Amino acid sequence: MTTTTEAVPTRAAAAEPKRAGRKSLKRFLPQYLAIAPFYILFLIFGLFPIAFSIYLSFTDWDGMGDMTFVGFAQYQYLLSDTRFWNAVGNTFIIWFLSTIPMLFLALVIAFLLHSNIRFKGFYRVAYFIPNVTSMVAMAIVFGSVFSDSFGLVNSALTALNLSEVQWLSSDWGIKITIAVMVIWRFTGYNAIIYLAGLQAIPTELYDAAKVDGAPTWRIFTSITVPMLRPVILFTVITSTVGGLSLFTEPQVLLGNDGGPNEAGMTIVLYQYNQAFTQFDFGYGSAIAWALFIIAAVFAIINWRLVRERDSMKIKPGPGGEAAK
Repeated sequence: MTTTTEAVPTRAAAAEPKRAGRKSLKRFLPQYLAIAPFYILFLIFGLFPIAFSIYLSFTDWDGMGDMTFVGFAQYQYLLSDTRFWNAVGNTFIIWFLSTIPMLFLALVIAFLLHSNIRFKGFYRVAYFIPNVTSMVAMAIVFGSVFSDSFGLVNSALTALNLSEVQWLSSDWGIKITIAVMVIWRFTGYNAIIYLAGLQAIPTELYDAAKVDGAPTWRIFTSITVPMLRPVILFTVITSTVGGLSLFTEPQVLLGNDGGPNEAGMTIVLYQYNQAFTQFDFGYGSAIAWALFIIAAVFAIINWRLVRERDSMKIKPGPGGEAAK
């Protein structure tokens, strides 16, 4: 009898959380229904394609017939594919030619916009406009500006008695042209990010430097750059991911073949050709995941740099105080 009496309240107590959960579900059901469309769309158009692409990378499929499971054969071929490694090399060269000048110009522009100049609002909007302009339209414009035959750049070089450059038919000319397009598009975007970081720096530091008679360049290198280091690393990461994902500029400017000698063939453009021109969806998925691994490696490297820098900022001394 004692055992039965004790078991009844125990079952009742166990049922209480279930009742509370059902009441909570009914209470917040309208809120759950309100946010459900986002998660449904994300599941259909986000999570499912990602999972399906993983499976596709282990198959041989042209999009119409039966899928043939081939294991790691796509990745084995990827390692020996000279066209893929040529695309990797092109991507990194364009990234190097565009990222370093772009971030330097963005930092200088942000520093100037942060100073006391007139029409700062106008300049902020003007520098950000290229980022929201249609890249397809601007690629066509750049194709005319850098044209080998009648481009404005070659016309200016001829007027200066300089030899013309085959911008769209030579290997380095193609890479430089694409890099200039990337610089033009994203310099203002990164400048706005740097400007937000500059506004978070205490003005007392600049005031003290000016009182000590420090010149503008000294203030820029000794105060602005060190204080903006986390922001700079963030822009390096985002610019790296964006540079590795370069597609629109070379595709519109040069076509699907990447120009002469495939000098403008990037990783994403090569993936597009394999998946949607050659209809080799298995190999295209393998290229996509190889790109993901490369981008992840760069993100991890930058993350470790930030962590090591942060761990060096404050170290407890022997007396328990922070070491300076």
